[in-house]
Amino acid sequence: MKLSVVIPARNEAANIGATVEAIGARLRRERIDYEVVVVDDGSTDATAAEVQRRAAADPCVRLVHNRGPHGFGLAVRCGLDQFEGDAVAIMMADGSDSPEDLVKYYYILRDRAECAFGSRFMTGSRVVGYPRLKLVINRLVNTFIRLLFGFRFNDVTNAFKAYRANVIEGCRPFLSPHFNLTVELPLKAIVRGYSYEVVPIGWQQRQHGTSSLSLREMGSRYLFIVLYVWLESMLTRGDYRRRDSAAVVPLRAVRPR
Repeated sequence: MKLSVVIPARNEAANIGATVEAIGARLRRERIDYEVVVVDDGSTDATAAEVQRRAAADPCVRLVHNRGPHGFGLAVRCGLDQFEGDAVAIMMADGSDSPEDLVKYYYILRDRAECAFGSRFMTGSRVVGYPRLKLVINRLVNTFIRLLFGFRFNDVTNAFKAYRANVIEGCRPFLSPHFNLTVELPLKAIVRGYSYEVVPIGWQQRQHGTSSLSLREMGSRYLFIVLYVWLESMLTRGDYRRRDSAAVVPLRAVRPR
């Protein structure tokens, strides 16, 4: 099974090189067939040059330019249109997500489930440097989503998740141009009937630069997409739910596409 890693990056020159190298080194050590697709989302610094340097040393690294309108969700969607693996993970460019957890995701997708979701807020997780105000808002938003949809998963808003390729196709079309895509993807996957497994993961605060996520700007956008998917689950009578009801098939023997 080939694993693709999509990384949206905007002005992440100080972080992207180390992030790409750490991911590649860990996957090679595990002997996992992989590609890393970095989507440059209109950077004005040396982000693209840093990625090209890594691509010259590692043929599994690929730089893609989002030449249309910019935004986190649009950059991710650009990467999801171009990945070539049997499964895909979305990771942040700032090194906050752990390559060790990416390996966990790989084996879940290969052997047991169609989606691999991590939680930073369950037994066994490890969080370093999470801002207190952001943490409070995160817990309130995730509690609202959990109660609205009636499931136990408590970290829907985290971007770092992974999906088999058929899930990505089954969740189209995507609407979110911004960070609300991190909510749209998992909620659609759950509502549309794809299997998933949740594991504890680690997270650490970025070492360089600042996040482009603005909680004030994203509030109404998160609410819109949450209610949109909730209405789909309530009103469409399963029109968008997957049609096949077969058991999840392990992907051990599947060749890369």
